[in-house]
Amino acid sequence: MANRNLTPIELRNLFAPLFNDVREKLDSASGGDEQLLWALRRKLAKELSYLERGKPMERKALKLAKRVEQHGLCAICGQPLPESGAVLDRKEAMAGYTLENTRLVHHECDRQVKPNEGSPNDHGLALLSRLAIFS
Repeated sequence: MANRNLTPIELRNLFAPLFNDVREKLDSASGGDEQLLWALRRKLAKELSYLERGKPMERKALKLAKRVEQHGLCAICGQPLPESGAVLDRKEAMAGYTLENTRLVHHECDRQVKPNEGSPNDHGLALLSRLAIFS
């Protein structure tokens, strides 16, 4: 199933005002202190990523559970997984990082299955810049 993306109308009517409100609140909260503004933006970005991905220790525990469940083998090629660097792959991104919705795979196998996927931000930032949301 494809990930849900915002339509151009949703980007303009919902996201842009929300983003501008957040940006104004960050500017206001920082009181002109550039270092504080940077720290607030960084903390906000980190916390937003946790809402989607869960916290690092949660993902680490899930990776361990998947490694045990899969007997240490890649879910794609069936070969032994490395001690570190295996990828926790979601079957459906919106369903989150759960035992039922993930598999542990080699980084190389993950890239072969998804060869055209770049960073999600690559696509979003290009669209946002076309819509002039950041101006």
